[in-house]
Amino acid sequence: MKEEILEKRKGFIAALDQSGGSSAKTLKLYGVKESDYKSEEEMFAYIHQMRKRIITNPKFTSKHILGVILFKKTMESFIDDRYTAEYLWEEKEIPSFLKIDVGLEELDAGVQMLKEIPDLDALLNEALKHGIVGTKMRSVIKEYNEYGIKKVIEQQFKLAKQIMAKGLIPIIEPEVDIKAVGKEKIEMYLKEQIKIELRKLKTDQKLIFKFTLPTKINLYDELLRNKNVLRIVALSGGYSQEEACDLLKQNKKMIASFSRGLLEGLNINQSEEEFTKKLEESILNIYDASFKKIKS
Repeated sequence: MKEEILEKRKGFIAALDQSGGSSAKTLKLYGVKESDYKSEEEMFAYIHQMRKRIITNPKFTSKHILGVILFKKTMESFIDDRYTAEYLWEEKEIPSFLKIDVGLEELDAGVQMLKEIPDLDALLNEALKHGIVGTKMRSVIKEYNEYGIKKVIEQQFKLAKQIMAKGLIPIIEPEVDIKAVGKEKIEMYLKEQIKIELRKLKTDQKLIFKFTLPTKINLYDELLRNKNVLRIVALSGGYSQEEACDLLKQNKKMIASFSRGLLEGLNINQSEEEFTKKLEESILNIYDASFKKIKS
């Protein structure tokens, strides 16, 4: 049922998976200063309260939200008397994905590969116990280097096969830095390497791609012709919500999977009325950008 929802229901994927490396910056934008917490545990408590405020908001529903990407600590935390993923499914019929990457390697050959993920099988088993539908893992490409780009895609697909063997749907995220020199050339080569790897999959192996909004409009659309590909989603990648939405509207078959773009303008000091109004505005802007496309 969850796979059918991901394939057919209209909506976008909310990325609520900020981890240790990005949490402090996320909280600062939310109005929580570093001086407001004294430990990593307190920092994550603030992060979870922010996510809980979003998820439990009456405007955060399956009418516009297709899925949610969670951080491991969020998956293991409670909303009311239920774990987060269980709450999302049971209360709102929204499937959850788990961010499984644990950071990036140092820049080499123009890319940052995924660090080795310890005890991945155990983590995937834990995700299944929580009713998680899939996973997400992010690499970064900063330069045009064919060797580096190829290694990123090979690593992503190797992990994806391990994930699919567990019955989960991987979101493969080979982010291209929006400031990369030769961004369009990088994206063209990236797509060709992906097509090579897709040809090696069995027909029942399903996945999702999460891409930086491409320089060449509709570049990735053809990947959806492949029966292995359920969706192609876009990250906001350093763009403002307005910029990301404007670019997304031009890409006919991409939907959003925004993180910072979704959280933009939300603040811990807002009243519930103010918070709800801003969240609804962001959700509708991102939803419309995903489905109300500019005619070419």
